[in-house]
Amino acid sequence: MSGLSIQNLSMRFDLPNGGHVQALQDVSLDLKAGELMSVLGPSGCGKTTLLNIVAGFLAPTSGVLELNGHRVEGPDAERGMVFQQGALFEWMSVRENVAFGPSMKGMPKKDKDGIVNHLLDVVGLQDFKEKAVYELSGGMQQRVALARCLANDPDVILMDEPLGALDALTREKMQSLVLKLWKETGKTIILITHSVEEALLLGERLLVMAPRPGRIHTEYRLPFAELGVGQDLREVKKHPEFAIKREEILGMIWDMEEEIMGRTEGEDA
Repeated sequence: MSGLSIQNLSMRFDLPNGGHVQALQDVSLDLKAGELMSVLGPSGCGKTTLLNIVAGFLAPTSGVLELNGHRVEGPDAERGMVFQQGALFEWMSVRENVAFGPSMKGMPKKDKDGIVNHLLDVVGLQDFKEKAVYELSGGMQQRVALARCLANDPDVILMDEPLGALDALTREKMQSLVLKLWKETGKTIILITHSVEEALLLGERLLVMAPRPGRIHTEYRLPFAELGVGQDLREVKKHPEFAIKREEILGMIWDMEEEIMGRTEGEDA
């Protein structure tokens, strides 16, 4: 089977005082190859835990996770990660950062240089390839992180709030770049975000998760990611259905937050 399959996934963290936190409970979903899914929810709903399990950084307490028909049991180059902060090698140039994965694989220099130059063209950094990472803006660093991830040619790209630290204009440009890369590469992408607008723009599938325990609350299938490919995202936001879905999801998350606050106050009383 081509794609990602998650069946009855649960994650429990045991605490030193004998208690525990049920971060995820009975999460099940199937993601076809080439789909773009955004994941949204209040703090503590297990979004990042789910992403770390898919990446292979955490082993779930129970459940089955398979990619292209085989079990996921640890990190692997078939799954690439883009973090909120680029996690780049600051002592290396842009070109060296993007070339790192192919270099570790022992790829011939000619092939490696071809891949690196192509990706630097794709993310618009060809003129900056010999610059040190610390000389770049935050948006440029995230472009390097995307190119470095793509250089490993993963089947699945995992993105943990990758645009959260950027200013509004740079963030919008990066959202357009994510859509462009998704459409041109055909990669499967899972993106975690706290922004309802971003989740709507970048998710042809959108999961809203609920906390305590973390679980899938609602799933949407949306047209906005497809509409946003090659189009000004501000025009997409003018779509009448966009505002309706935004208000619906904001209300849903607001109600969850209110419930959490009420529960916490009750526990403290």
